[in-house]
Amino acid sequence: MAVIASDKDSVLVVTFQTGLTSQGSPKLGQRSFPNVKLIATDQDIYDIAVAIYELQDYPIMGVRRDNRVDLASD
Repeated sequence: MAVIASDKDSVLVVTFQTGLTSQGSPKLGQRSFPNVKLIATDQDIYDIAVAIYELQDYPIMGVRRDNRVDLASD
């Protein structure tokens, strides 16, 4: 039995620093933005993340794109 993979969408995941721990290590938070269209370029997604977090008090520590795929049996 074969598996068929169908591209679905992407999720933009942004990791940001919310402060420091008592030991001085960064405290990190993460926010996901689902339903990003597959046709969006990596540069577009990165630019959107930067634009959103320029409005926030928290600096961006990382930007990730997670592509989601539906799997079904043949």
